[in-house]
Amino acid sequence: MDIKKHIPNTITLLNLMSGSAAAILALNGQFLTAVALTGLAAVFDFFDGFAARLLNVKSETGKELDSLADVISFGFTPSVILFCLIRDNPGMPTGGGLSIFLPYASLLIAAFSALRLAKFNLDTRQTVSFLGLPTPANALFIVSLPLISGSSMIQDAGIISDIASGLWFQLLIIPVSCYLLVSEIPLFALKFSNGFSFAANRVKYIFILISVLLLIALKWAGIPVIIIIYILISLISEKKKS
Repeated sequence: MDIKKHIPNTITLLNLMSGSAAAILALNGQFLTAVALTGLAAVFDFFDGFAARLLNVKSETGKELDSLADVISFGFTPSVILFCLIRDNPGMPTGGGLSIFLPYASLLIAAFSALRLAKFNLDTRQTVSFLGLPTPANALFIVSLPLISGSSMIQDAGIISDIASGLWFQLLIIPVSCYLLVSEIPLFALKFSNGFSFAANRVKYIFILISVLLLIALKWAGIPVIIIIYILISLISEKKKS
C-alpha cells in the first residue's frame, strides 16, 4: 500500500473536519474557536495542494474532494456564522413576521460558494489567477466579523467595529458576497512565479506587506480591510496590464 498517495486527501479531510467543527461551535456561540478552526481549515486547504504537488500524487478524486471540503469550510461555515450574527443582532426587528427568515438568507453564501467551486473546477482560465473571489478569501472576510463587532479585543478599531456590527451591513454582505463569488472579476493568486523574484511577483509582495501592516495596526479588524484591498489591487493591476 502506497501511503504517500493518501497524504493530500487526508489533509483535505482535516480541512473538512475543521470547517465542520467551526460551524458547530459557531452555533453554540463559541466564535473565537470557530474562527480559529476556519483559519486552520484554510491552512489545510493550502497544504493539501502543496503536498499533492510535492509528492506528485495528483488525482481527480483529490480535486473533487478538495471542492467538497471547501464547500463546508468556506461556504457553509461562514453562512452559519453570518446566520448567528444576524439572528442575534440587536437591530433585528421584533414581533415575528417575515423578518424571522432574514438570518436564513445567509445560506445563499453556501449555495453560491458551491456554484463558484463547480465553475472553478471546469474553468481552464483559472490556473494561475482567479475569476471571482476565492471561497477562502470570502470566508475569512465573514468569519472575522464576530471578532470585530462588539469585541473588547479591538476597542481601537473604531468605525470598522461599528460598521461590522450593523444589521444592514451584515445583510448587505450576502448579495455582495454572492456576486463576487461568481463574477468574472480577475483577481491574482498568491502563487509565486519565477521562483520568488520580486520583479515577477511585485504585486504579491506589496499585498503581503500591506496585509502584515494592517494586521499589526488593526488586529482582527484588518482582515476585512485586507480582503477589500486584495480586490482593489487586483483590479488596478489588471487595468495596468490591459
